[in-house]
Amino acid sequence: MRGANLDLYLSAGYFRMQQTVFTCRFVYFESVFSGVHWLRIDLERAQFGKKQRDLLKIKQKFSVAVLPFILTAELETLYARYRNAIDFDAPDTVESSLLSGSLTNAFDTYMVHIRDAGKLIAVGIFDDGLDSIAGIMNFYDPDYRKYSPGKTLMLLKMEYARQQQKTYYYPGYIASNYPKLNYKLFACEAATEVYDDYTDTWLPFSWDTINMLLEGNLSRY
Repeated sequence: MRGANLDLYLSAGYFRMQQTVFTCRFVYFESVFSGVHWLRIDLERAQFGKKQRDLLKIKQKFSVAVLPFILTAELETLYARYRNAIDFDAPDTVESSLLSGSLTNAFDTYMVHIRDAGKLIAVGIFDDGLDSIAGIMNFYDPDYRKYSPGKTLMLLKMEYARQQQKTYYYPGYIASNYPKLNYKLFACEAATEVYDDYTDTWLPFSWDTINMLLEGNLSRY
């Protein structure tokens, strides 16, 4: 699931789950079924505003590096601290989220490291395609929450994708009536598109479009 093959599946509304890809129209959150809306960001049209530029100043305070993904105890220790501090469901470990026992990785996976004087404080994991990247995981030390590291990692992934002359960044999905996922719109809502699986097209994002797609999916069930 690499290169142009990954691009193809992402463009059709599929996303990584461990060592395969999946898609869905609804998820079950907090005893309610919520409509799923897959997103991507057109990197050529994306522009960062003041809030985004302010977060990227993190590079002046901490060191940032993009590296091939290697599963280490350091990653798992940081993830465990993060998982213990959040108020939503998350995989038990990085390994269970990405590999689930597999000894090989079907994806071309990279990670953004943010370090404070050598200490690993945030990690953003993404899969690399030929013309796109897919953001898979972000996690961080809760003591650094004031720096909005989750949002910052999204922006750093986008910067990398632009440097590599990619066209799209796929951050995953948002869900109707579940605002905890709406942070995925932070990077640049104006350059964000949403997938219409009925027509197999990507539409400019708006909340009116989201409501239209949700009504259309409900009417088919």
